[in-house]
Amino acid sequence: MNKIKIIISLVIVSLVLGINGFTNAQGRDTDPLKTINRINGTPSTAAATAVKPKTSVQTSTPSNYLSVSPLSVVQQPKFYLGKNIKFTAKFDKFSNLGLDYKPAFRSSEKYISLLIQRPDVTSNDIPLSELKIFVERESAEKYIDLNAGDEIEVSGHIFSVALGDPWMTVDEFKVIKTAPAKIIK
Repeated sequence: MNKIKIIISLVIVSLVLGINGFTNAQGRDTDPLKTINRINGTPSTAAATAVKPKTSVQTSTPSNYLSVSPLSVVQQPKFYLGKNIKFTAKFDKFSNLGLDYKPAFRSSEKYISLLIQRPDVTSNDIPLSELKIFVERESAEKYIDLNAGDEIEVSGHIFSVALGDPWMTVDEFKVIKTAPAKIIK
């Protein structure tokens, strides 16, 4: 009987200490640029600057972008909240997904959604709908002839994590490589 009491006491104490350590770790503010630079062994003062090519669309001028994978942004949206990010992906289509949603408002009159293909599925064209990407309509009209599968580079700002998903406003995007249009029979 005493052994059971001791074991239960130890389990309770270790749970309390584990939960306390976890909550303390969650509350810390970490800068992803510093963390990635520390892991890669580069000085923390070195920051990636956004290249502004002639074929890109620019709506604002943030100077630092963190190169990321779209899947990592979807997996850890709170980590990227308020950050300027950049990634390459395959274009899927323009849509109205997420527009006019009050907690993360982007007007359907001014913006259009941009869907990219899931990089972890290569057998089919499946959009990564968890990542809400918004482009100004005026800028998107210049790229209305994009085909599914065209490779693009997107730079922008994660402005919300409503519904647990990252919501991104595009500052700049450019077409890297075009894919042949698929003919539907």
